[in-house]
Amino acid sequence: MSIHRFARAEAGTEGAMGTRRAIVTFAIAMILFAPLPVSWAQDSSKTTDADTAAIKQTFADFYESFSHHDAHATAMTFAEDADFTNMRGVHRHGRTDIEAWFASLFKGNLKASNRTDTVRSIRFFTPQMATVDADTVITGTKTADGSDVPPRKGLMIVTMTKQNGHWLISVFHEAEFPAPPPAATK
Repeated sequence: MSIHRFARAEAGTEGAMGTRRAIVTFAIAMILFAPLPVSWAQDSSKTTDADTAAIKQTFADFYESFSHHDAHATAMTFAEDADFTNMRGVHRHGRTDIEAWFASLFKGNLKASNRTDTVRSIRFFTPQMATVDADTVITGTKTADGSDVPPRKGLMIVTMTKQNGHWLISVFHEAEFPAPPPAATK
């Protein structure tokens, strides 16, 4: 093969590879930068308003069930395959395990507890997925010897998914704020 013929063949291969590379790059760019579905982009305010209300209702259902010490109803606010991590770092996976966990707590140190969660913010990532931050206050917690624990305050961070038209908790994490320092005496 002559050097000129080899150079032309080599150039043809590089040109074909360059074309393929450009096509692949374009395809990836289209996937990454494609706009949201038209229905979501055109009418997100109505969807978001209705979904925001539904998410807040799920939170109300959660803390009301918690305050009534109803482990089953509390667990029903979670997705079937949810992950739950409480203020102490205890992790549970799946609605059945979460229900069992709450049942044990409601028989123990949380049997007289009340909980309120106030939604701070909701951020929608898709029409079926959102993250929620909520302030948490739990009162009525007892120590092992039965004495009262001061009100516990914290932040609840939740990922919610819309499944079969209902917003459910898929990932639940909460952190307890430290107790305020004792007041200085003069």
